[in-house]
Amino acid sequence: MLLGARITNLWCFQRPLCTKSPRLCAKLTFSSLSDSKVLHSIDADCDDDFLPWLERKAGVEISSFLSIGKSAYGRSVFASQKLRTGDCILKVPFDVQLSQDNLRPKIKSLMGDEIGNVAKLAIVILFEQKMGKDSEWAPYISRLPQAGEMHNTIFWSEDELDMIRQSSLFQETVNKKAQIEMEFWAIKPALESFPEVFNHIKLKDFMCAYALAVESRAWRSTKGVSLIPFADFLNHDGLSEAIVLNDEDKQLSEVIADRNYAPKEEVLIRYGNFSNATLILDFGFTLPYNRHDEVQIQIKIPDHDPLREMKLELLQRHCLPSIKDINGFKSSKDSFTIKEVRSAGGKRKGLPISLRAFARVLCCSSPQELCDLAVEAANNDGRLARRPLRNGSQEILAHQLLLSQMTQLTEEYNASIKSLDLVTSPSMCKRLSLRKQMARDLLIGELRVLESASAWLENYCTTSAPTFYSCPG
Repeated sequence: MLLGARITNLWCFQRPLCTKSPRLCAKLTFSSLSDSKVLHSIDADCDDDFLPWLERKAGVEISSFLSIGKSAYGRSVFASQKLRTGDCILKVPFDVQLSQDNLRPKIKSLMGDEIGNVAKLAIVILFEQKMGKDSEWAPYISRLPQAGEMHNTIFWSEDELDMIRQSSLFQETVNKKAQIEMEFWAIKPALESFPEVFNHIKLKDFMCAYALAVESRAWRSTKGVSLIPFADFLNHDGLSEAIVLNDEDKQLSEVIADRNYAPKEEVLIRYGNFSNATLILDFGFTLPYNRHDEVQIQIKIPDHDPLREMKLELLQRHCLPSIKDINGFKSSKDSFTIKEVRSAGGKRKGLPISLRAFARVLCCSSPQELCDLAVEAANNDGRLARRPLRNGSQEILAHQLLLSQMTQLTEEYNASIKSLDLVTSPSMCKRLSLRKQMARDLLIGELRVLESASAWLENYCTTSAPTFYSCPG
C-alpha cells in the first residue's frame, strides 16, 4: 500500500511515496480563500445540477451526504444531512476523473518523451475548454476557476510581486513562471498541428491550465496526475484529519468524515501541512496564522576569508543537498529552511543542525580546527559539527553570527511589512486588496519564525557558554 501526496512544485521535484495501507492516500488541492475555522451555511445559488450529471456519467452514486452551494468564498461543499465521524461521504470512480490518459491519441502521438504528465493534463484541460458545450466534460470544465479568480503568485503583476520580494517566494515564483514558459514552447508545435481546436493558443491560456493541473486541483496516484470532479470543491481546514483516499482495488477515490457535521455545515478537508508560501504559490490563498510557516535563508562564506577554499571543500564533502535532520529541517548547501522554534514534548526545538554546523565551520580560524571537524564527522554519521565546539567562545561566536543574520532579516521584514501600508488608495481594486492581505499574511508569518529563531539564539548564547569544554592547551 502506498501513501501518495498532493502535487506541489512538481516542476522541481515530486514528493516520495511511502508504504502505509492498502489505499493510496492523496491530498486535495483547491484554490480557496476560506478561513479554516469558519463554517458557512448554504444561503443562495445552490449548484444542485452538477452532482446528478456526475452520477449519470459514473453510473453510480457519488454521494448522498453532500451538496454543492455558495459560501462567502465561492463554491463549497456542505452536509445535506447529519454526518458522523467515520462516514464515507464521497466516492468518485477513477473513470470519471480527468488525467493524461484522456489526451486524444493524435495529440499524444506528437508529444515527445520530454513532455511530462502535468503538461499533458494541462493540454487535456485546454482541449475540453476549447470544445465548449460540445465537450462531454462541459459541466465540470465550466466550473473550474477562471484566470481572474486565481490568485497564485504566477498570476501576480510585477508590482504585486514586489510586495513579497523579501520572501524567497518571490524567486520561487519567477523560477516557476520560467519553467512553465519553457514547457509551453516545447508543446506549442504539437498544438499548432490542430488549429481547429488550439487556434491562437497563448502562454496565458497554458499557464492557467497548468495551474489547474498542478496547483489548484492536482492529485497523484498510481495512474499519475488527475483531477477529481466534485471532490475538488472541498475547501481547506489546516486542522482537519480528513483527506482523500484512493482505493486501487475498488478503482475509486473516497473521503471519510473526520468529525460530526450538522446539516448545512460546510465540510472541509486538509490539503497538507503547508506554509503560507506554498499555499500562495500552489493554491492562491493564505491563513492569517499558519503554524507551518517557514523561512529560507542563505549564508555564504566571504570571499576574503583566508580559509574559504578549505571551508568550501569541507562543506562539499560533508553537507549533502536536501538533507533533513532529526527535527525535520531541510538544507541544501548554503541555503537553509527554518521553522518556528517552539517546545516539543517539553524540550525546546532549536535551529536546524545543518545551519548551526555551517556557522561553526564559518567561524573556524585555523586549518587545525577544520581538520578536527572533519575527523568528528568521519567518526559519526558524516555530518559536520553535531556537537558544540570545544572552544566555548568560538561556539558562542558562531551562534552570534546567526543571531546577527536573523536580526538583520527581522529588520528587513519589518520594513517590508510597513511598506505594505503604502500600497493603498481609495480606488484600490478588490484583487489588489486581497493580494496585499495575502502578502501581509506571508511576511508576518515568516517574521514570526525569524523572531522565534532570534529569541532561541539569544537564550543559547546567554545560557550555554559555561557548559562548553575549555580550549585545550
